Amino acid sequence: MASGEGRLHHHNLVPLAALISREMKTEKMEKPTVRCGQAAQSRKGEDYFLIKTDCQRVPGSPSSTFSAFAIFDGHNGNAAAIYTRENLLNHVLGALPRGLGREEWLQALPRALVAGFVKTDKEFQSRGETSGTTATFVIVDGWTVTVASVGDSRCILDTQGGAVSTLTVDHRLEENVEERERVTASGGEVGRLSIVGGAEIGPLRCWPGGLCLSRSIGDMDVGEFIVPIPYVKQVKLSRAGGRLIIASDGIWDALSSDMAAKSCRGLPAELAARQVVKEALRTRGLKDDTTCVVVDIIPPDTPVQPSTPPKKQNKLRSLFRKKSRDSVSKLSKKLSAVGIVEELFEEGSAMLAERLGTEEPMGQSTTGLFMCAVCQVDLAPSEGISVHAGSIFSTSAKPWQGPFLCSDCRNKKDAMEGKRPSGVKVA
Repeated sequence: MASGEGRLHHHNLVPLAALISREMKTEKMEKPTVRCGQAAQSRKGEDYFLIKTDCQRVPGSPSSTFSAFAIFDGHNGNAAAIYTRENLLNHVLGALPRGLGREEWLQALPRALVAGFVKTDKEFQSRGETSGTTATFVIVDGWTVTVASVGDSRCILDTQGGAVSTLTVDHRLEENVEERERVTASGGEVGRLSIVGGAEIGPLRCWPGGLCLSRSIGDMDVGEFIVPIPYVKQVKLSRAGGRLIIASDGIWDALSSDMAAKSCRGLPAELAARQVVKEALRTRGLKDDTTCVVVDIIPPDTPVQPSTPPKKQNKLRSLFRKKSRDSVSKLSKKLSAVGIVEELFEEGSAMLAERLGTEEPMGQSTTGLFMCAVCQVDLAPSEGISVHAGSIFSTSAKPWQGPFLCSDCRNKKDAMEGKRPSGVKVA
């Protein structure tokens, strides 16, 4: 690894005042307004959510504010969901180099999300608990939306023109052929539950463990071919804005993406979240924890809808209100017609070397040593192992190039790829 020292990128520390000044100059002041709401009905008590609207890329700089939202649907207990809610955001932010401007920060975010997910999984598994969780994690920075997900919680985008798009991929073995092939190639067994007489019932599961998902955080009793490496998608909205609906499978098992979006159009975020949950319960009943977070990204010159239900009104007033709403609807359609959602990044590979890339290491510690790209621990030049050592995914990758991993993270990478036994023992 010593020969790779010349490629180490030194992130020079930038004075706080200079960072704030840079943010003020490069940021367009016409940022959208973000409004959010949440609703839930619990059956097993394993769904958790995160809403944090006061995050800052540069501490002390209001112009660098961004928001984070997430859904964590736990299984086999709630420990993994709670741990992920409390630690994932910090792990992601810790994997981002310091001193970046906004555009650089957004470009580095997909890789930092991968590192943050893997670190969260690694640390939770070290506790020896067998719980697991899905994670759908969303960062909204201005008009840019970045989503990272493992499992089958979903995030959809509903634009003003009525187009609904999915920003996540469901990691259900029953529906995802590529994930089935990856799990079996890594040493897992995929099949249905067998009952007396040899009949098979239920959805496809991974054995040992019987998990229906191919990606999650936790689940140390299932095998490390159930990976925490997220599908990541980053998009930039048009100035017409849009609505995000982030929800656990209690919603999506009852409603399609289009049904969920249509059920709450015209309502402010808080009421919209309640309406989506209500519609799911009406369709399917309370068969699972059902949690929904709605995030509205609103153009700065658009009046914000009230958060309380409209009062009863007479027919004449309703007619005037209807004309007004029709005018707003026509305007929204015109706005959405001139702007489209721009896709900035998309990657779903489960190979850690591919996701961390062949670029410079993500950061350097304040002690001047190398840093593990996943868990951010200091590494002496003779300690780190390139993420590409032994990798065949790229013929141009060189084993002495970074990013680098500590020995623990390298062992985890090999186990996820089926290159060594995971060491998991199931009674």
